[in-house]
Amino acid sequence: MTSIYKIPGYILVLMGAFFLSWGGLLIREWEGGDVWQILFWRSFFFNFTLILFLYFIYKKESFSIIKKSGFPGVLGGIAMAVGFTAYVFAMSTTTVANVLFIISTQTIWLALFGYLFLKEKINLKTLLSIILAMVGIIVMVGGSLSTGSLFGNLIALFIPINFAFLILLIRKYSNLDLVPALFFGGVIIMFFSLFMSETIIVSKHNLIVGFLLGSFQHAFGFVCIVIGARSTPAVVVGLLMLVETLLGPFWVWVFLNEIPPMSVFVGGGIIILAVILKTLEQKYSKTF
Repeated sequence: MTSIYKIPGYILVLMGAFFLSWGGLLIREWEGGDVWQILFWRSFFFNFTLILFLYFIYKKESFSIIKKSGFPGVLGGIAMAVGFTAYVFAMSTTTVANVLFIISTQTIWLALFGYLFLKEKINLKTLLSIILAMVGIIVMVGGSLSTGSLFGNLIALFIPINFAFLILLIRKYSNLDLVPALFFGGVIIMFFSLFMSETIIVSKHNLIVGFLLGSFQHAFGFVCIVIGARSTPAVVVGLLMLVETLLGPFWVWVFLNEIPPMSVFVGGGIIILAVILKTLEQKYSKTF
């Protein structure tokens, strides 16, 4: 298990984006039931996999590391819980392409929150990126009014917003470990969805889908990204994460023939352009 730390960072980030890109297809494969059942079993297997990972890496110190994260870890867990919940609800009510393109705005939200809460200045290029991203979202949301997926698009906005909030917490509390935050988020969702769902009894098919969602797509995806980001420049991570945005719609198109409206591609293209402009601006500002 410790050999994962020997893999080059950019490869791990790519692997993480690849794992995460299967989320939309797997949620589409869930048969019947409700969203709370998906959230429960996804979180159950996510927590199970995460605990195993922590045990193999930290042995007996696993729970002490979780405990040391304290209030910032719990607050980060709440942010992750909201983002994880919004992800499943959005994937269940709008197209996979819509959700993933909106998620790709997380770099823009981070810049905006950094200005509001950390007093970091926003230059002209960053402002242009933010405006472009907002235009892309408006195009996507406006084009989905006729398809009845407006609710899903609005819910999807909670995903990048909460992720950006989590990153701000990590920057504010330098001793915050992202893994405990993930653990707290998974526990919060599991117990809340247990309370909200009428029953957690599911078919063998859905149990397998829940396992794939929680262990391979969710846990492996975030673990790879967390470890890979430690040795990979943030600008490169932002660009590599676009692999999830591009592959997610591809999987549902190939396996389920889910073709989103043209407004999704137009708006998504604008959002990706905004993110690329932002990441390249950061890269060249550091280079020169």
